[in-house]
Amino acid sequence: MTSPAPLLVVGDALLDHDVHGRVDRLAPDAPVPVVSGPRRASRPGGAALAACLAAADGRPVILVTALGDDPASRALRDLLAGRVDLVELPLTGDLSSKTRVLVDGRPLLRLDDGDGRAREATEAARRAIAEAGAVLVSDYGRDTVAVLREDLALAAARVPLTWDPHPRGGPPVPGVRLATPSAAEARTLAHTATSPTADHDLHTAAQDADRLVHAWHAASVAVTLGGRGALLSHGGTPLLVPSPVTADGDACGAGDRFAATAAGLLADGELVETAVRQAVHAATRYVAEDGVRSDAVDAGRAEPRAADRAPAGDALRTAARVRAAGGTVVAAGGCFDLLHAGHVALLQAARRTGDCLVVCVNSDASVRRRKGSGRPLVPEADRIRVLRALECVDAVAVFDEDTPERLLAELRPHIWAKGGDYALARLPEAALVESWGGQVVLFPYLDGRSTTGIAERAALTPGRAAR
Repeated sequence: MTSPAPLLVVGDALLDHDVHGRVDRLAPDAPVPVVSGPRRASRPGGAALAACLAAADGRPVILVTALGDDPASRALRDLLAGRVDLVELPLTGDLSSKTRVLVDGRPLLRLDDGDGRAREATEAARRAIAEAGAVLVSDYGRDTVAVLREDLALAAARVPLTWDPHPRGGPPVPGVRLATPSAAEARTLAHTATSPTADHDLHTAAQDADRLVHAWHAASVAVTLGGRGALLSHGGTPLLVPSPVTADGDACGAGDRFAATAAGLLADGELVETAVRQAVHAATRYVAEDGVRSDAVDAGRAEPRAADRAPAGDALRTAARVRAAGGTVVAAGGCFDLLHAGHVALLQAARRTGDCLVVCVNSDASVRRRKGSGRPLVPEADRIRVLRALECVDAVAVFDEDTPERLLAELRPHIWAKGGDYALARLPEAALVESWGGQVVLFPYLDGRSTTGIAERAALTPGRAAR
């Protein structure tokens, strides 16, 4: 397997702080909430967050940014040590930082400190840009990008350059391969005459993207739409890339995750359409796995994962939410290779017995071990997509082992549903399910339906090679 290509990140680094606490009363001297039991954490922000996320994908990353001798700059250097290589510009003033106060995972208040700006370019920074094979620009309007603008313009004519804009920053240099504004940013930057608080519909997003492609002389613009995905425009009919699932989590930094993924894939030689599709999946997974609080941000490099793999965290949250509301969690498992009427009948019946259905799917490697080298017939990402499209399925999670005990131990469903073809066998996971009071339930087998049978009939169909 080819190693991920190196990426140069240029932009304004920030230092972010999160204060987590609980609120159960108001202050006696003013009608304001009292945050108790605060827990504090610091992490890279801005371009530094984008750089760390790119490094978490397993690629070498150089970050060109402005840092000084102030406490925030020193703290950020410590957080970045061993994760990315730094090329520093001199900073005038203190490094910008922001502090979020969160209660139950939701922001209550934000404090901004520091107004430091990059003072000037350096030869080391110019050389890094000139030697880069791919560049991601993360512009927060603190002059790191401004003092290197001419060098970035030359790079855009030579290598894939992704630009993550900000209303306080300047426009992308001409020739960028991909610009990645959010819907609100695109509306502001395109000067669209709509209310700032209005819903950003697809028509407006397409209009904004088209205007920005022409105004910026960009090859493409992807307007990110939050939980709806992204709209990609090359200056004509746009391509809508929807999110694979609805993710309920901390969205802070999702735009950085999107831009870092897209820029990295362009560095690897992927097409823009492929980069945007996988960036949507990566941003969705990032939010589902608690965003900036995920291991990919707080730790060093994380093992890369397939962009379409169903995050177990989403399934666990679904099960926890239903259980907390007093509902019944149902789980079903299998390979689901060539999804057929028998599978659908089982899943529909299972869903009717409870309040949510989580489907546990064997990974490609697990299917090969169980079914042989010719299987699966349908790859993991496609099997997940088809299962998610079923109305009766609430969440999907993948397991790599031969049997799903590890995943079941985390889900702890009330009901574990299997097809009636297991009636004469003792399921290896039955004892585990019963250990927490769960129940294994068999459903009638829909006679005559099987993946093997369908595959054998297809192999005997005349003219199959022409289709």
